Amino acid sequence: MPVKQKDAKAFVAEWHRHHKPPAGAVFCIGAADDDAVLRAVAMVGRPVARMLDNGQTLEVTRTATDGAFNANSLLYGAAWRAAQALGYTRLVTYTQDGESGASLRGAGWRVIAQIPPRKGWDCPSRSRKSHGVDQVGRLRWEAPHDRIAKDCPLPSKG
Repeated sequence: MPVKQKDAKAFVAEWHRHHKPPAGAVFCIGAADDDAVLRAVAMVGRPVARMLDNGQTLEVTRTATDGAFNANSLLYGAAWRAAQALGYTRLVTYTQDGESGASLRGAGWRVIAQIPPRKGWDCPSRSRKSHGVDQVGRLRWEAPHDRIAKDCPLPSKG
Protein backbone atom coordinates (compact mmCIF):
# COMPACT_ATOMS: atom_id res chain seq x y z
CA MET A 1 0.00 0.00 0.00
CA PRO A 2 1.26 3.55 -0.59
CA VAL A 3 2.27 5.47 2.52
CA LYS A 4 2.70 9.21 2.92
CA GLN A 5 6.30 10.18 3.65
CA LYS A 6 5.43 11.81 6.98
CA ASP A 7 3.64 8.64 8.11
CA ALA A 8 6.56 6.45 7.00
CA LYS A 9 8.99 8.70 8.91
CA ALA A 10 6.85 8.46 12.05
CA PHE A 11 6.74 4.65 11.73
CA VAL A 12 10.52 4.45 11.27
CA ALA A 13 11.08 6.77 14.25
CA GLU A 14 9.01 4.43 16.41
CA TRP A 15 10.13 1.01 15.17
CA HIS A 16 13.60 1.12 13.59
CA ARG A 17 16.32 -0.45 15.75
CA HIS A 18 19.24 1.92 15.14
CA HIS A 19 18.52 4.68 12.59
CA LYS A 20 16.42 7.78 12.42
CA PRO A 21 14.16 8.32 9.40
CA PRO A 22 15.97 9.50 6.24
CA ALA A 23 15.57 13.11 5.12
CA GLY A 24 13.44 12.30 2.10
CA ALA A 25 12.21 9.64 -0.28
CA VAL A 26 11.14 9.13 -3.87
CA PHE A 27 8.33 6.88 -2.64
CA CYS A 28 7.19 5.03 0.48
CA ILE A 29 5.24 1.80 0.71
CA GLY A 30 3.78 -0.16 3.56
CA ALA A 31 2.37 -3.51 4.58
CA ALA A 32 -0.90 -3.62 6.47
CA ASP A 33 -2.81 -6.40 8.17
CA ASP A 34 -6.38 -7.44 7.36
CA ASP A 35 -7.71 -4.61 9.52
CA ALA A 36 -5.70 -2.03 7.50
CA VAL A 37 -3.31 -1.44 10.42
CA LEU A 38 0.14 -0.44 9.15
CA ARG A 39 2.66 -3.10 10.22
CA ALA A 40 5.79 -2.22 8.19
CA VAL A 41 7.17 0.47 5.88
CA ALA A 42 9.90 0.88 3.30
CA MET A 43 11.32 4.24 2.26
CA VAL A 44 12.98 4.37 -1.15
CA GLY A 45 15.08 7.32 -2.28
CA ARG A 46 18.05 8.41 -4.31
CA PRO A 47 21.25 6.53 -3.49
CA VAL A 48 23.25 7.98 -0.63
CA ALA A 49 26.51 7.09 -2.42
CA ARG A 50 27.14 9.71 -5.10
CA MET A 51 28.73 7.18 -7.43
CA LEU A 52 25.46 5.24 -7.58
CA ASP A 53 23.23 8.28 -8.19
CA ASN A 54 23.00 7.89 -11.97
CA GLY A 55 19.28 8.57 -12.49
CA GLN A 56 18.50 4.87 -13.00
CA THR A 57 19.24 3.64 -9.47
CA LEU A 58 17.24 3.94 -6.27
CA GLU A 59 18.07 2.83 -2.74
CA VAL A 60 15.86 1.35 -0.05
CA THR A 61 17.04 3.79 2.59
CA ARG A 62 14.97 2.40 5.44
CA THR A 63 12.62 -0.41 6.35
CA ALA A 64 10.91 -0.86 9.68
CA THR A 65 8.45 -3.36 11.03
CA ASP A 66 6.56 -3.91 14.25
CA GLY A 67 7.55 -7.57 14.05
CA ALA A 68 5.04 -8.68 11.40
CA PHE A 69 6.18 -12.01 9.94
CA ASN A 70 7.91 -11.72 6.52
CA ALA A 71 6.90 -8.05 6.17
CA ASN A 72 10.41 -6.89 5.23
CA SER A 73 10.76 -9.50 2.48
CA LEU A 74 7.35 -8.49 1.14
CA LEU A 75 8.38 -4.82 1.11
CA TYR A 76 11.74 -5.45 -0.59
CA GLY A 77 9.95 -7.28 -3.40
CA ALA A 78 7.24 -4.62 -3.67
CA ALA A 79 9.83 -1.81 -3.67
CA TRP A 80 11.65 -3.45 -6.60
CA ARG A 81 8.41 -3.87 -8.58
CA ALA A 82 7.44 -0.24 -7.89
CA ALA A 83 10.90 1.04 -8.87
CA GLN A 84 10.74 -0.93 -12.13
CA ALA A 85 7.24 0.40 -12.84
CA LEU A 86 8.65 3.92 -12.47
CA GLY A 87 11.41 3.13 -14.99
CA TYR A 88 14.35 2.50 -12.66
CA THR A 89 16.74 -0.32 -13.58
CA ARG A 90 18.55 -0.87 -10.30
CA LEU A 91 17.64 -0.95 -6.60
CA VAL A 92 20.16 -1.30 -3.79
CA THR A 93 20.18 -1.33 0.00
CA TYR A 94 22.62 -2.01 2.86
CA THR A 95 22.84 -4.15 5.96
CA GLN A 96 25.24 -3.61 8.83
CA ASP A 97 27.70 -6.23 9.99
CA GLY A 98 25.86 -8.58 12.31
CA GLU A 99 22.53 -8.35 10.47
CA SER A 100 21.55 -11.59 8.75
CA GLY A 101 20.01 -10.25 5.54
CA ALA A 102 17.37 -13.00 5.70
CA SER A 103 14.62 -10.65 4.46
CA LEU A 104 16.73 -9.66 1.47
CA ARG A 105 17.64 -13.24 0.61
CA GLY A 106 13.97 -14.15 0.94
CA ALA A 107 13.13 -11.49 -1.65
CA GLY A 108 15.84 -12.78 -4.02
CA TRP A 109 18.37 -9.99 -3.47
CA ARG A 110 22.13 -10.69 -3.59
CA VAL A 111 25.22 -9.20 -1.98
CA ILE A 112 27.26 -7.21 -4.48
CA ALA A 113 29.82 -5.45 -2.25
CA GLN A 114 31.38 -5.60 1.19
CA ILE A 115 32.08 -2.12 2.54
CA PRO A 116 34.69 -1.75 5.27
CA PRO A 117 34.00 0.34 8.37
CA ARG A 118 34.60 4.10 8.11
CA LYS A 119 36.47 6.01 10.79
CA GLY A 120 33.72 8.60 10.65
CA TRP A 121 32.71 11.66 8.66
CA ASP A 122 34.19 14.23 11.05
CA CYS A 123 37.21 16.10 9.66
CA PRO A 124 39.02 19.36 10.49
CA SER A 125 37.54 21.19 7.50
CA ARG A 126 33.98 20.13 8.33
CA SER A 127 33.09 18.81 11.76
CA ARG A 128 30.20 16.38 11.95
CA LYS A 129 28.46 14.51 14.72
CA SER A 130 28.50 10.74 14.79
CA HIS A 131 25.14 9.13 14.07
CA GLY A 132 26.15 5.87 15.71
CA VAL A 133 27.07 3.98 12.54
CA ASP A 134 30.74 4.96 12.28
CA GLN A 135 33.18 2.06 12.40
CA VAL A 136 30.52 -0.43 11.26
CA GLY A 137 31.06 -2.54 8.16
CA ARG A 138 28.20 -3.01 5.72
CA LEU A 139 27.06 -5.16 2.84
CA ARG A 140 25.53 -3.65 -0.29
CA TRP A 141 22.65 -5.70 -1.72
CA GLU A 142 21.01 -5.45 -5.12
CA ALA A 143 17.53 -6.43 -6.28
CA PRO A 144 17.42 -9.37 -8.69
CA HIS A 145 17.85 -8.31 -12.33
CA ASP A 146 16.60 -11.61 -13.67
CA ARG A 147 13.14 -11.07 -12.18
CA ILE A 148 10.63 -9.02 -14.10
CA ALA A 149 7.95 -7.27 -12.11
CA LYS A 150 5.15 -9.76 -12.84
CA ASP A 151 2.57 -7.65 -11.01
CA CYS A 152 3.33 -4.68 -13.29
CA PRO A 153 3.01 -5.93 -16.89
CA LEU A 154 3.93 -3.61 -19.72
CA PRO A 155 0.95 -2.20 -21.60
CA SER A 156 0.28 -3.81 -24.97
CA LYS A 157 0.68 -1.75 -28.11
CA GLY A 158 -2.26 -1.14 -30.16
